[in-house]
Amino acid sequence: MTQDSRRFLPPEALNRISRLEILARNVVEGFLAGMHRSPYFGQSLEFVQHREYVPGDDVRRIDWKAWSKTDKYYIKQYEEETNLRTRILLDLSESMLFQSGEISKADYASSITACLAYLIIKQQDAIGVTVFDDDVRALLPIRSQKSHLHAILEKLHVQKPGNKTDIYQMLKRTTSEFSRRGLVILVSDLLTDREGLNKGLRYLRMQGHDVMVFHVFDDQELDFNYTGTTRFIGMEDMGELTCDPKALRQGYLDALNAYLHDLKRTCSSMLVDYQVVRTSEGLDAVLSSYMKKRVGFKLSS
Repeated sequence: MTQDSRRFLPPEALNRISRLEILARNVVEGFLAGMHRSPYFGQSLEFVQHREYVPGDDVRRIDWKAWSKTDKYYIKQYEEETNLRTRILLDLSESMLFQSGEISKADYASSITACLAYLIIKQQDAIGVTVFDDDVRALLPIRSQKSHLHAILEKLHVQKPGNKTDIYQMLKRTTSEFSRRGLVILVSDLLTDREGLNKGLRYLRMQGHDVMVFHVFDDQELDFNYTGTTRFIGMEDMGELTCDPKALRQGYLDALNAYLHDLKRTCSSMLVDYQVVRTSEGLDAVLSSYMKKRVGFKLSS
């Protein structure tokens, strides 16, 4: 295992999550995940290529136009793309640098991305990754080859968080570029404009995509267990504040819980799967719990 893979794919986590088989919850284009690409022949499906006729082939599949031009018999082949197509949107804006424990939000989010890529490619489905802040930082195409995982890990390994977040523009861009229905996974701390976030998620759902959201938090962002006079330095041009955190804690937690409740309710109304995750949580436990709650996700035997 390379240094890149050890950074974002901890062996102890892989041993436990490798049994997970990602399946799309909603009906997406093609069959359920985990199935191989299957060839189908017929005029209603997408044309792939010609091959020469051999005895035993169905004569109804002969391309008579090709015969009239070449005086040879060719069979028209069609193939329906049955693989689940997934695009992960990984937020690596400046706020993802925050870290009060052993791992930053950025590295934790990158680990989620790497593990999902591993699972999806393992079951021979296709995945692409977009790394973004206020613009696209890295764009990896949707592919299913095993070598694609290495390319994803290498790209994640060299990324450094920076700049502000513009999730709305990223979701809007994904809606226009990811034309075939599939699975879109957003991994972010969601420190962005709420209206734009909701609008972007709604665009994806209206286009028929299955959508998952991992809302990544550092423990201190959720618990606010600071003591003594503390200077808070806001990321992404959010200013500074020096105060006694105990005096602010209850008001902060009330506002945070109201925000999370509203966000969860909004996602539920759009049939978007939403999950809060802490950077202190074991990655395998987070993925297992989340997937088992989704209809259509299962443990392989």
